[in-house]
Amino acid sequence: MTGGLGEGHKRRWPRWLIGVILLLIGAPLLVGGLQLVSLGGSPYYVLCGLACSAAGVLIARGNASGLSLYAAMVVGTLLWSLWEVGGQFWQLLPRLAGPAVIALLLAVPAVRRSMAVAPVTLARHACLAASIACVLTLAITFIVVPIFDIQEEAPKIAAPVSGAPTDWRSYGGTLAGLRHSGATQITPGNVSALKPAWSFETGDTRAKRPEIQSISFMATPLMVDDRVFFCSPTGKVFALDADTGRQLWLRDPHTVIGNAQMLNCRGVSYHADPSGTGPCAARIISMTVDGRLLASDAITGRPCPDFGQHGSINLNEGLGTTDPLRSYTSSPPTIVGDAAILGSYVRDNYDKDDPSGVVRAFDVKTGRLLWGWDSGRPDDAPMPGAGERWTRGSVNAWSVFSADPALGLVYLPTGNATPDHVGTHRSAMLERYASSIVALDVRTGRVRWHFQTVRHDIWDYDVPAQPVLFDYPANGRTIPALAAPTKQGDIYILDRATGRPLTPIVDQSVPRGAIPGERYAATQPRVKGFASFTPVDLREADMWGATPLDQLWCRIRFRSLDYKGLFTPPSERGTLQWPGTFGILNWGSVSIDPARRLMVVNSAAIPQEVRLFRHGAAGDRPALAKDSHAPGYLPQIGTDYGVSLLPMLSPLGIPCQAPPWGKLSAVDLATGERVWQRTFGTSADVAPLGIAVPGAFNLGGSVNTASGLTFIGATLDNYLRAFDTRTGKLLWQGRLPAGGQATPITYVSRRTGRQYVVIAAGGHAYMGTTPGDFVVAFALP
Repeated sequence: MTGGLGEGHKRRWPRWLIGVILLLIGAPLLVGGLQLVSLGGSPYYVLCGLACSAAGVLIARGNASGLSLYAAMVVGTLLWSLWEVGGQFWQLLPRLAGPAVIALLLAVPAVRRSMAVAPVTLARHACLAASIACVLTLAITFIVVPIFDIQEEAPKIAAPVSGAPTDWRSYGGTLAGLRHSGATQITPGNVSALKPAWSFETGDTRAKRPEIQSISFMATPLMVDDRVFFCSPTGKVFALDADTGRQLWLRDPHTVIGNAQMLNCRGVSYHADPSGTGPCAARIISMTVDGRLLASDAITGRPCPDFGQHGSINLNEGLGTTDPLRSYTSSPPTIVGDAAILGSYVRDNYDKDDPSGVVRAFDVKTGRLLWGWDSGRPDDAPMPGAGERWTRGSVNAWSVFSADPALGLVYLPTGNATPDHVGTHRSAMLERYASSIVALDVRTGRVRWHFQTVRHDIWDYDVPAQPVLFDYPANGRTIPALAAPTKQGDIYILDRATGRPLTPIVDQSVPRGAIPGERYAATQPRVKGFASFTPVDLREADMWGATPLDQLWCRIRFRSLDYKGLFTPPSERGTLQWPGTFGILNWGSVSIDPARRLMVVNSAAIPQEVRLFRHGAAGDRPALAKDSHAPGYLPQIGTDYGVSLLPMLSPLGIPCQAPPWGKLSAVDLATGERVWQRTFGTSADVAPLGIAVPGAFNLGGSVNTASGLTFIGATLDNYLRAFDTRTGKLLWQGRLPAGGQATPITYVSRRTGRQYVVIAAGGHAYMGTTPGDFVVAFALP
């Protein structure tokens, strides 16, 4: 017998198994699809769920028409997918791969033999054809469509030979923050020969120090006089030999870590007295999370006795109640002349009574307070007297500053007055300098000019990146300019003497919310005439997943949240914030090759779910976040609403937004247009089974050289990479022992003449990259 009730169980089990599988797939697709339709979404999943369920029942009963129905569903899925996302391979893959595999299984002889009702052969061939059509579509789009390596013709500019200094004396190379080196020994022609030269371990990891709760090693070293200086997350300061990585000295301040939410030290600062001799004529200035500013002899590492008390001053003076959970300084001071100017990190979204965001200048030789700029006080207000304190909860500047000594200006990228996602508590005084570039007089600390990038910021779109100072080519002349990368993806080009925009700025109308007492801005400034990295608005079709089921889940989430594009205000229903609070561009800033007139930009974004909860109101809310950057609920004490911040991920932990998630680009400074753009990095070191989706999320910065190379780590996988600055071509990648979420440097040893590329490889706590405590150097053999 070929089927029916007399058929043996051994011949019926293939159709039963596949029938059950299709029912298990079809039922949630149908139920979820109905929910999606009720939210205004695509009807595809309802139709697909019905087709899978009906085909499952028919196949389980031995009816070959179930095979034909499923084949028709696969063909329909193929056509719908091409209509919705075109030839984008990584969008098509989760839509087509699963259905194609099942269609292929339906074509195997065992299924044909288990069918009870003929005809079978034609239906079996239909399944095989549908499967082949899907596979061919995926193969063609993977091979033909250039999704992940987009490259345009680059300007034909010869690599110059530069006599520029090849030390690395400031966080960004110089006070201008160009992240550019005059080194020319490593070139596009020989970079492929780079090998590890030396490696050093600090001893500061959670594995080695269990008392540390959260740690990220993102320091950018300095190199002066063949000594490499940097700090570990606990505030230790190291000096290494530039050629061997051998430790020359260590100053351990024995930091009281306390309840610090994320240990981090981005770097140290260097100062040399041109006329000085003896101890501390050259000194390293560093910070600790328990509120100290330290001065150490650059030669010996010993505390400088003339600086404060035994080489240390107390940064908590005048701040009132504070602790490492609330506030600390994570970015190195900017030293202009004899003034060390520094801001501080203030935790987000907890309490409007958190410590002040005051920016202060200290005499680098004595530690004496020279001035303080507190955005919560009038511009002409004197510094607080005895028993007074700086304004609680005022705007802070947590990132790295840049400076123009000739103009006597230091440039601050500012945040907003915490809490971040509700602004009902903010005074006009706290609003005026928030999310801005503020130019202060180095001598007095008075505001010379400021430019606000976000009005009434309720998205945590603070300016995260060091402003970069460069000569802007315009109308046949150059203008001393400043580039200000922002989280929303715009890069503002400003006259650094006046703050006047050098590219057009337009006011874009933005949606208003419904929170009582909130003063929503009607418009927001947007850059025109210079490449923007702001992504296009998300659509339901952009939702992604490893399978149709988790893709459906992401579509339902998308339709369940308020979303009206960039600057959608937070709501009690829940808002899709795109980009999220990590932004498109972050503290890695940009690097500029002045000879080629190219700006290199690394960008990335993940959508975020933001929801407000009225205090005291009933409702299900997430667990309290362990700190202000971790997913969960944040109380926003002093306002009427708490807030939850959650990355928009599928149930499998995959971003709901389709890849690529990260790119590297170059912009022509003269035209403001992209010269090239490509994805870089993969998810291989963090994804299940090592799946290497190209275009990974990235956090860190780049450095470029006069020979025409750009070096960058930053991505989720553990590599340092070298690209041709002119064309964007990947030329080399070196394996790192941990995540490279830091900005590399490059220098030439004065003693040996050898060029090195050095990066801190320690991972990032919130990105989930491989943790470590390594400083790694590469050089030519």
